[in-house]
Amino acid sequence: MKDLTLICAILLVILSLKYSTVEAKIRHYRWEVKYEFKSPDCYRKLVITINGKSPGPTIRAQQGDTIVIDLKNGLLTENVAIHWHGIRQIGTPWADGTEGVTQCPVLPGDTFRYKFVVDRAGTYLYHAHYGMQREAGLYGSIQVALPDGENEPFVYDYDRSVILNDWYHRSTYEQAAGLSSVPFVWVGDPQSLLIEGRGRFNCSRTPDVASGVCNMTNPECSPYVFTVVPGKTYRLRIGSLTALAALSFEIEGHNMTVVEADGHYVEPFVVKNLYVYSGETYSVLVTANQDPTRNYWVVTKMVSRNNTTPNGFGIFNYYPNHPRRSPPTVPPSGPWWNDVDARVNQSLAIKSHRDYVHPVPQTSDRVIILLNTQNRINGSVKWSINNVSFTLPHTPYLVSLKHDLLHTFEQTPPPDVINGYEAYDINIAPPNVNATSSNSLYRLKFNTTVDIILQNANTLNVNNSETHPWHLHGHDFWVVGYGDGKFNASEDPKRYNLVNPIMKNTVPVHPYGWTALRFVADNPGVWAFHCHIESHFYMGMGVVFEEGIEKVTKLPSSIMGCGDTRRFIKP
Repeated sequence: MKDLTLICAILLVILSLKYSTVEAKIRHYRWEVKYEFKSPDCYRKLVITINGKSPGPTIRAQQGDTIVIDLKNGLLTENVAIHWHGIRQIGTPWADGTEGVTQCPVLPGDTFRYKFVVDRAGTYLYHAHYGMQREAGLYGSIQVALPDGENEPFVYDYDRSVILNDWYHRSTYEQAAGLSSVPFVWVGDPQSLLIEGRGRFNCSRTPDVASGVCNMTNPECSPYVFTVVPGKTYRLRIGSLTALAALSFEIEGHNMTVVEADGHYVEPFVVKNLYVYSGETYSVLVTANQDPTRNYWVVTKMVSRNNTTPNGFGIFNYYPNHPRRSPPTVPPSGPWWNDVDARVNQSLAIKSHRDYVHPVPQTSDRVIILLNTQNRINGSVKWSINNVSFTLPHTPYLVSLKHDLLHTFEQTPPPDVINGYEAYDINIAPPNVNATSSNSLYRLKFNTTVDIILQNANTLNVNNSETHPWHLHGHDFWVVGYGDGKFNASEDPKRYNLVNPIMKNTVPVHPYGWTALRFVADNPGVWAFHCHIESHFYMGMGVVFEEGIEKVTKLPSSIMGCGDTRRFIKP
């Protein structure tokens, strides 16, 4: 009898193991990246597509699944790399997709395999991380569902992904050349705002363009339509991959309940318009509970900087109204571009859901204050952190550190705080205009807790401070505090939220203010941390962290082939 009981117990264990491990799947994608002529806002230009589409295919997976993407670079004359934004790459730091940091770029004609596990449910993004290619159309969404049998702390009927973007008519080459030139040529305001790859540029504003280049009857630029069934609740997974713009997002006549941010559940709160910064993702719940006999406007607006960019429009279509039927009202104008208080208030409102709080370490082992200012180097306008403008090395850090190729980047570490920080006046144009450039990195002791203070200041222009969305690769961080003005290292930490701070991977730093982050350096690898505005990162607003490099396993040869890594590739 005892033997029979033992056998039954063993069978139960085997069955439980069988049914608990069948959940994880391998999801295989084959993508070709190439240029195609598209008219996303009615203006015809070259766009980087994936399998002919921009935005690219949405990756849909379940927590624990393995994603395999065979990426063919069909750009002919350009390299490429794709970053899986919000995926922490635990155990696969070489798959982060950051050229110069975790891999060599994929050469024209080559095929590169990305393979990684999506270890946490939530809303994420992917986009180019080579040069300024992201703003040329190379981006898309990632949806990761909970394992079967697990439920989220909110309910809805349907699930949609929506990527918001801004759109330029000039090529990224023209923009990069202007940013690097003396005299400096700024990229300017975007020409359009896109909702899920669709916008509408007024062709009459460019009467001198060649015939056929701008065509407002082109179906490619018809407004994006959200078709809804009256009475149903929709989860909109909203992500921003703008090159420059901070945005507000609004659905005429409807409230939105914020329930997720960057893959973490939020203590729900209601907004009329949602502020979204480049690199952020949010889930909002919207119920189709208004007059069902008409359609409603969906509006995006550029905020945070005075601009000439027209609002972007979509249609919230109540079935069975015709999806192209224009709403009978004037579209909402959106919030004032310079209403900083409203944007700060939304940042302060985002707290972890009471049932999903990740306990935050109550103290930190290291504090790094990153003062970002605008400066010059040999006449070129740059952004710098603690008076150092970041540049990428030719040999990826991950390979250099793992193979002791330390001559490939500067070994003097950047400062944890700039000399004279206490006396620095953030409200005036930088008194020390000239900065230096460096490709050195911060080396963090493994498994220690690190505080990062992002300190905003005045630009080279008088009475001007900008909003900067900062994104950390390889980690989520606790957002423990925001503040106006100059960070006070002895007083401000006393007001940190160490009870229910939200965890995120991207966070804004508001004008003339500071944002405090806390994270644990527990993911072996080399990770970029940078402003997610394309031109700002290109101009030097970023740093790199190394942690636990000795724990990284053998690197795949596929990430090599550039700089000093050429020696590892056998002909």
